[in-house]
Amino acid sequence: MAPTVGRGAMTNHWSDLQNTDVALIMGGNPAENHPISFRWLTKAKERGAKILSVDPRFTRTSSKADVYAQLRSGTDIAFMGGMIKYAMDNELYHKDYVVNYTNASFIVKEDYKFDDGLFSGYDEATRKYDRASWAFETNEDGTPKEDKTLQHPRCVFQIMKKHYERYDVDTVTSVTGTSKEDYLKVCETFCSTGQVGKSGTIMYAMGTTQHTVGSENVRAFGIIQLLLGNIGLPGGGINAMRGESNVQGSTDFALLYHILPGYVGMPVAKDQHKDLAAYNENETPPSGYWSNKPKFLVSMLKSWYGDRATKDNDFLYDYLPKGNKNYSHINLFKAMYNGDLEGAFLFGTNPVVGGPNAGKEKEALGNLKWLVAVDLWETESSAFWQKEAGSDPSTIGTEVFFLPAASSYEKEGSVSNSSRWMQYRWKAIDPKGQSLADLEIINHLMLEIKDLYKNENTPAAKPINALTWDYGKDHPDIDLVCKEINGYDLATGKLLPGFGALKDDGTTASGNWIYSGFYPEEGKNRSKNRDNKDTGGGNFLNWSFAWPANRRILYNRASADLNGKPWSEDKKVIWWDTVQKSWVGYDVPDFVPTKAPSDEGGNKPFIMIKDGVGGLFAGMNEGPLPEHYEPFESPVANAFSSVELNPAVEIHEGDFNLKGEYKDFPIVATTYRVSEHWQSGSMTRNQEWLSELVGHMFVEISEELAKEKGIKNKDMVIVSTARGEIEAHAMVTKRFKPYTIQGQKVHHIGMPWHFGYKGFATGDTANRLTPHIGDANTTIPEYKAFLCNVRRAD
Repeated sequence: MAPTVGRGAMTNHWSDLQNTDVALIMGGNPAENHPISFRWLTKAKERGAKILSVDPRFTRTSSKADVYAQLRSGTDIAFMGGMIKYAMDNELYHKDYVVNYTNASFIVKEDYKFDDGLFSGYDEATRKYDRASWAFETNEDGTPKEDKTLQHPRCVFQIMKKHYERYDVDTVTSVTGTSKEDYLKVCETFCSTGQVGKSGTIMYAMGTTQHTVGSENVRAFGIIQLLLGNIGLPGGGINAMRGESNVQGSTDFALLYHILPGYVGMPVAKDQHKDLAAYNENETPPSGYWSNKPKFLVSMLKSWYGDRATKDNDFLYDYLPKGNKNYSHINLFKAMYNGDLEGAFLFGTNPVVGGPNAGKEKEALGNLKWLVAVDLWETESSAFWQKEAGSDPSTIGTEVFFLPAASSYEKEGSVSNSSRWMQYRWKAIDPKGQSLADLEIINHLMLEIKDLYKNENTPAAKPINALTWDYGKDHPDIDLVCKEINGYDLATGKLLPGFGALKDDGTTASGNWIYSGFYPEEGKNRSKNRDNKDTGGGNFLNWSFAWPANRRILYNRASADLNGKPWSEDKKVIWWDTVQKSWVGYDVPDFVPTKAPSDEGGNKPFIMIKDGVGGLFAGMNEGPLPEHYEPFESPVANAFSSVELNPAVEIHEGDFNLKGEYKDFPIVATTYRVSEHWQSGSMTRNQEWLSELVGHMFVEISEELAKEKGIKNKDMVIVSTARGEIEAHAMVTKRFKPYTIQGQKVHHIGMPWHFGYKGFATGDTANRLTPHIGDANTTIPEYKAFLCNVRRAD
């Protein structure tokens, strides 16, 4: 497991960026799309910090960077693999940190192999790995065998060194298209943060994750940061820039199909999850903080089912849905497309603009019996059946219901930003017309459902009738919801001080363990905290509430050596006070505050991981180490192995996901955001002034490609892929340059994905061009690297 939380939370936080010495920005454009972050990066620059921008396009961030390095979309692992090799070959890693705080010294089983792009245990028929050979050798007590000298040929350090020996500068730059000079500048500058007293941060967004290897891209960031000793330090970490204010909160509260709130894994229909005891036995590690998972799960079940959940009935664990189906976005729309789903709710989402292969997603909506759209405006998705959308309403049987929602200014409640900060927002104005807040809509809906089932005893009715739902009628009491999330001691009725008080015997309840402690018995909703005084290190501990436990820098135990002494005075966060016999400092210790460095486990900073150390070598669906694979559509063969596409991705056959070939579509394309429009444009394209600023769909084309194609600035052009084609204005620009990839010239274009046919600013949708294929772990779609062609419109 990489040292990041989930797939997208920041290990550090926005204001901590001021403490960095080098910021490596890949897969994101914060100067334009996350501008508040640049306030803190500017402060860091005033101290002498460097900014590195690695991007296919010369962005506003690139214009503020000390070094800009061009990168072909989909080659992040090649780029980072070369940097890992550079750090190891030149001994720029923080050796004490690596030896003591990572699994570099762990010895891997003898039958582990890597051969020509595939790790041992691969089954070509199922496109899945058996991970048994990736395990560590163990001692009699079950702990991993180690070689602290890092010389054993099967220790993780040596396996990594051998794995990345193929990632030499010449091969890497021939794949990424980066100039050798720029590439070496990036490697040299960022790897300088491996020195004691320095720290470097990596900032990324969807340009990193929206690939068939998106999760492994983040893993590669984790590996270099562990090698350089940058996790747990101020100005360090891996920091995901979320695209909107509550993406973080939505994943925390399990808006993803495979988890329950607090990142507790969803049970599946297998023998090992048949009952609560089996789930706990198979899903609870013997060590690390996840060893408390039974407490988190039982307390969650008690918060849902109340007095009906007892030890005798497994706390109604049986009512949790179970099944090993993939309910990710692509698979849901495939089910719609095939007629396997009858209905859908779309809460503030617009897949006809934002979904991959959006033309097929529009067709899929037409196969539903009913659709409920909850939004501020009529979106392209709620109006997919109209003639304006190119549809024939007489052929579409989908009954569409529209529920008007309240905007963020018209309702109160909390949001959690990238920093894991839960911040309360008070209502500014009343909602217009009949529009309601999401909480009110969900409350009304659930009360109606419970009323419909109240006299039934069917298998479908039982979990609904068992559910406690008593937040009020017309206007649910937000405080009751907040207190349930925080959790109660059911014996005393008092609110819990934090997740450390949770139990697995049914005497505590908490809707989400990672947020326990934000509303303690003192009666203060800590998400409303607004003290902007710096409490030390730029952490602002009295502003909002950061999960978990109001901690601002995750894994901060790693900021100090084995004895609890900070690696340096300039980069101290917490330290062991020998007089007070406790951890003290500028942050909430990511550790048991009374556990001394000499205590058992007292020098294991990565407490969520079973072995207590960061995972340089860790099992993901496509392997234990990031390996470069080409995108689904690529202009070249894989230079590192004969395996072209990530061998663990799910392949969708047929017209649901047509694949383009280089001979027909010789140009690499990517999508991105602009500051004037937001997400699918539903909000911004309905605003006159923003629509006036960027009123037309456009595609950025290099001067060289424009010359080859006879295209002039503002010309109308057709961009085509195997999935379809769109029309856009040509923006001829220096921001893209042709690449030299494995000796051949390859052109690269980019376009915003915000446009549709509703609102003031209209235009063709970029995502009509993108494929239906996703990452092997999260199935996030590969929006950021695909093949196209461009021609002048007639």
